[in-house]
Amino acid sequence: MPRKLFKKYLPDHKKIKENRYMKVFGNLIHDPGLWHLNRYSASGAFAVGLFCGFLPIPFQMVIAAGLAIYFRVNLPISVVLCWITNPITMVPMFYFAYKLGAWILGVPPSEFSFELSFDWLQYELIHIWKPFLLGCLICGSVLSLIGYHTISLFWRYHVVRAWRARQARWKEKLLHTLHLDQLNKKDVEEADESESGSENENETYRESHNDHRND
Repeated sequence: MPRKLFKKYLPDHKKIKENRYMKVFGNLIHDPGLWHLNRYSASGAFAVGLFCGFLPIPFQMVIAAGLAIYFRVNLPISVVLCWITNPITMVPMFYFAYKLGAWILGVPPSEFSFELSFDWLQYELIHIWKPFLLGCLICGSVLSLIGYHTISLFWRYHVVRAWRARQARWKEKLLHTLHLDQLNKKDVEEADESESGSENENETYRESHNDHRND
């Protein structure tokens, strides 16, 4: 089941709850609905996490947690998926977003360097903020929709597959039971036929014996 697969790779709930940045949400973070896994909560969490992963700002995980609380989707998945932007993937992802935004706005792309810090946001973003933010919003939204529908279909596929497998087991069990019933019925009929044959033989023997005595 998808639930077991996700639980296998998700971090421990206790570690997330004890994170200092998560304490800003107070008791809201202890809502059981934020830790439950079903098709809606998992697919919604993918949408939230993938969208927040394309936000070019610090504390992406805090924003993802806030959106998870607002939409009541799985919080651990929402937070973990923010790590699609990491020191290895960050520059190519945001550079692609910037190029996309520049292409849509029809502006010539300029020299691009990215650093996930407040200094970069304050001094560098002012020169490229329109195409850069537009590209990030488009990439985040598209990836969010793809993630939502992919996980939803993935979950449904496994549920249907498990249901069909359960039906096949029930059918096999039913056929096995019917086969045993037929075997038992056949044994009873054979036993009845054997008993009937024995009675006929005994009756024939008695009649023959009586005829012999009469003679």
